[in-house]
Amino acid sequence: MKNIFLINTGGTFSSRYKDHGLSPELTCDDICNLIGEFDSALSIVTEDYCSLDSSNITPDDWQRLALRIGEKIGVYDGVVLIHGTDTLAYTSSMLSFMLQNIPIPVVVTGSQVPLGVPMSDAADNLRCALQMAASGYGGVFVAFDRKIMLGCRTSKVRTVSFNAFESINYPYIGEVNAFGLQLYLEQTQTSELPFQVRATYSDRIAVLKLFPGMAPDIFRFLHEQGYEGIYIEGFGLGGVPFLKSDFTAEIRRASQCGLPILVGSQCRYEGSNLNVNETGQRILECGGIPVHDMTYEAVVTKLMWCLGQTKDREAVQRFFQRAITKEVSLL
Repeated sequence: MKNIFLINTGGTFSSRYKDHGLSPELTCDDICNLIGEFDSALSIVTEDYCSLDSSNITPDDWQRLALRIGEKIGVYDGVVLIHGTDTLAYTSSMLSFMLQNIPIPVVVTGSQVPLGVPMSDAADNLRCALQMAASGYGGVFVAFDRKIMLGCRTSKVRTVSFNAFESINYPYIGEVNAFGLQLYLEQTQTSELPFQVRATYSDRIAVLKLFPGMAPDIFRFLHEQGYEGIYIEGFGLGGVPFLKSDFTAEIRRASQCGLPILVGSQCRYEGSNLNVNETGQRILECGGIPVHDMTYEAVVTKLMWCLGQTKDREAVQRFFQRAITKEVSLL
């Protein structure tokens, strides 16, 4: 018998149609009643954490959830987290950093259609998540559309389709087919390092999505306002302008002032590489920190997490020069 802890946070999965659209209100008891029978090999204990559209989930919720899950290590064999899809990838990424070397599966899932509605994907996603939670492989995962993805490699790429999430620049961990849950074991090696919850963070970060003609003076404004880290989504392999609008000069100035400046690509697939073009090499010379093939959600949450551990720019750079939880493939 596997003991699974099920946490409900709301989202579309737990919603009902109201006068003003979908609104989360189903409790864990409601969910269990609507699902019906679960796998008899699973003993499930439930908890209603909140009932929110995931647009209203905050970093404070990530911290509280990490601490709550940490309390369950040694008590349960796995954890399932029901979550709205809009910010699900942010939550799964941040939990990957906060739950260091977690020895049990934590599986985040949700749905595109509310539970109890005809043709809903909710019950199928939850059953898949429960099976992954009983697998014994430590880590943070996402279960969606019969796919298992590493939490820190997952992004929402479609708004209404059932295959809303993809594993970006990384293989799927597993999938469900006619033979049940199939796991690719070489992708699911549990860490032998001790488990610890490191849930401190800073939300004083900013993201700049470049466009041609964008003025670089935004850097000075953000620094003066007390922001502690900036992520630039550059063009192509990660390029930024260095002639009329000289972003590299601002990267140098900010870096010399101790402000970490991360640089990646606006392209979702294949990652950034600052070693190829002149503009990329200028970024590196000026102190820009490359993010390689990380997802947008992983970059944002890792930066927030790193700044919760240290405010030192060089220490943040060292964090981004290594993979903490398989979130990056280093060149």
